[in-house]
Amino acid sequence: MKRNIPVSNEEPAMYETMNDLPKAARIALNQLMNQRLADAFDLHSQIKQAHWNVKGPNFIGLHKLFDEVAEDVESYVDLIAERIVQLGGVAEGTARMAAARTRLAEYPLDIAEGAAHVEAVARALSDFGKSARATIDEADGMDDKDTADIFTEISRGIDKWLWFVEAHSQAPK
Repeated sequence: MKRNIPVSNEEPAMYETMNDLPKAARIALNQLMNQRLADAFDLHSQIKQAHWNVKGPNFIGLHKLFDEVAEDVESYVDLIAERIVQLGGVAEGTARMAAARTRLAEYPLDIAEGAAHVEAVARALSDFGKSARATIDEADGMDDKDTADIFTEISRGIDKWLWFVEAHSQAPK
């Protein structure tokens, strides 16, 4: 059962901070990063889903790979949440909030074979990577080079993991 977490159009609660970014920018960044936080939290859970459920002759390699990817994505979740709080915002990072807000497609539950998980994980990484790159530009447009830098780091990491995952399906046939 999916619960809907209300997403308010009202200005989010912000803590006072001496950070010199204008409050309007911090509010917009808070909303933007909370969306990416939900997506990253969902991405982490999708990759763990693959890690736990992969089957087939490449089981051990994919099982380990998916676990490594999930560890890095978990660190991205933390980076995003901490940046929100640094700017005076509230990191809205519960599982329920992520489920209600994520923009990633639902992970298929009816797959087991390694190649199917490779495809599903690659799709999730690609979709999240696209959003991360858009966030770089949006943060830069609000004169927040630090948030843009964080998402540049995240984008580089996601692209690396996408390469590692896709390599399992790119061999000549």
